[in-house]
Parts: sequence; structure tokens; C-alpha cells
Amino acid sequence: MKRRRLGRAAIGFAGLIALVVVLMLVNSLRPSPGIVLPSEKDEGVQSGEDDGEGSLSVVEIRPDTVQAAVATLVRPESYRREVVVQQFWDSGSGTLENTVTVSSGWTRVDQTLARDRVRHSITNGESTYIWYNSQRTVYAAEAGEITADMEQAIPTYEDVLELPVEEIAAANYQTLSDMNCIYVETAADAYGYVLRYWVSVDTGLLVAAEKQLDGETVYRMWETSSELDPIIETEFTLPDGTDLLAG
Repeated sequence: MKRRRLGRAAIGFAGLIALVVVLMLVNSLRPSPGIVLPSEKDEGVQSGEDDGEGSLSVVEIRPDTVQAAVATLVRPESYRREVVVQQFWDSGSGTLENTVTVSSGWTRVDQTLARDRVRHSITNGESTYIWYNSQRTVYAAEAGEITADMEQAIPTYEDVLELPVEEIAAANYQTLSDMNCIYVETAADAYGYVLRYWVSVDTGLLVAAEKQLDGETVYRMWETSSELDPIIETEFTLPDGTDLLAG
């Protein structure tokens, strides 16, 4: 009788081991969850979720995960939008209004300055062309370190990818003017400046930004309108008739 009891116990233990092995194999065969950023229906979701097939999850945005999320964003190849930039200093402030058109690697910025003076610039990161108002004289030069973002007077949010994690003070999802955004805030740098970014999950574009010094806003930008895949006509034709897209 004792031997029979021991036999049953051994069989039960073997069965338990087999069950554990089966569960381990099943789990090992599941595909690794990918990263998907939230759409409107996912608004407010802050933690990972299974989509029912075990293949996708909403990444939680925190200072230690936001760089991975930002790295998944891609700017559209063609778009047009309006951007307002404000800068503040002790004696006053200044405002720039930008119409930005992007197509085939080229970026055109029509920037309204004080007294309705308009600065036109077109760059592809290698060559830059600049002229003012309706002038036919165009200044041409190598772009050098002047990027398309600099021509718009906006920060490059991808710089967040190069920051040490400890320099990211806050990160989360936020809704800004009905747009789902990744929000990133940097810690104060050596000069006391703090940068805030709002990047659209849907377009991959920076839609708003602020720069503060000791709690005071010294810079602000925001998108007022946007259009993906716009009709391109003469935006990339220089005053002398040169069509940059044709080259």
C-alpha cells in the first residue's frame, strides 16, 4: 500500500513537471510585443495593453521610455503648415509667422517679419537659397550647419534622443488642440533653461514648444494649421525660374 501511494505521488509530480514545461514552451513561442503609439481611441492610455493577439502594446511614456517612443516617429515626406513663433526679452517681444512647405527633401519657409517684410528660404540640408519680398536677387550658399528647423526658428525635437536620461525631467501623453502628443520636458541646463516639446503622434511633427528661464517663458512656438500631401505648384521655383524639384 505504501509503495502504491509513492507511485501515485511520483506520477502526480511528473504530471506537474510536464504541465510547467508545456506552459514555458507556449510562452516562449509567443511573438515579442511591439510598440504602437496611441490613436484617438487610445487617448489617456498609460500602460501596456494586449490587443487580443499578443502582438502589439501601447508603450508607457516615462522619462526612461520616451526616447524609444520618439525614435518611432517619422516626419511626413510632404506637408504644408502654418507656425507662429514668439520670443520674449526684457524690453519686449517679437513674433514670426511661418508658412512651411516640405516636398522631396526640400523645405521652403516663408517667414513674415516686422513691418510685413517676408523672408523666403529653401533648403535641402546641403544648399540654401534666400531672398526677400518679391526680389529677384537670390542669395545661394551651402547649408552648412543651418538646418531646415533653424530656418523656421523652431527647435529640433529629435535632440531629445541624444539626452542622458537623467536630463529628461518629465514625459507623458497629452492632448493638445485635439492632437495626441508625446510631451517631453527637459531638466534645467547649466544656464537655467528648460525646454518643453509637444510632438504629434499622428504626424511626427513638433506642434508646440516652449523655452523657459527661471519659470519665465522666453520662447514659444505652435502650429496653427497643417495639410498633408499638399498640391505643390511653384513653391520650389526660384525667382529666376529654376525649378529645384526638377533637378
